[in-house]
Amino acid sequence: MLAARAAREGSVVRVLVQVNAGGDPAKAGCAPDATPELVGRIAASDHLVCEGLMTVPPAGVDPRPVFARLRRLRGRAARGDHLGVRALSMGMTADFEAAIGEGATIIRVGEAVFPAPPARRRLSTLLRRHPRQGAGGAPGST
Repeated sequence: MLAARAAREGSVVRVLVQVNAGGDPAKAGCAPDATPELVGRIAASDHLVCEGLMTVPPAGVDPRPVFARLRRLRGRAARGDHLGVRALSMGMTADFEAAIGEGATIIRVGEAVFPAPPARRRLSTLLRRHPRQGAGGAPGST
């Protein structure tokens, strides 16, 4: 899909492969064991370049083991012909220090730079108190 569109447009798209390194069923991403094969398939494309891997750890767990797993996966994916796989995008405002400690080259921060507006802070506080309720309000929804 993406490679075909890039081919039609005559462009090359730089990508990060999202890996579900924490095994969280609520998260999308490539299974860790399938990551090297996917990186190889991207490398075989004339219109895609895999520049790295990204992950978001499951909520409520120590993120360090998840980040360490992604770092090890990058090491495996970067062997041989895939030396361009250098970026590690992991960590957000709440866990960026752990991500940096595990070798992140890209972090995603929002509230650390731009504080949340009061209404969103109240929603965030409410969701932390009731983590099983998502946007729909029904227990177990996300």
